[in-house]
Amino acid sequence: MIKTATFEALLNDAHPDDEGGYSFTLEGKTYRIRVREDVKKIAEEHGYIIIY
Repeated sequence: MIKTATFEALLNDAHPDDEGGYSFTLEGKTYRIRVREDVKKIAEEHGYIIIY
């Protein structure tokens, strides 16, 4: 199965947390990230092709 996501949509799913970073959930797993751009790396680890 090919999984794709737009970078913009991934960024929209990164929400500020109480520690000055972001909370990002993908496929039911929640990640704490320091910068929103880290969503790209996480999505690629899940096998997504990122569309810009």
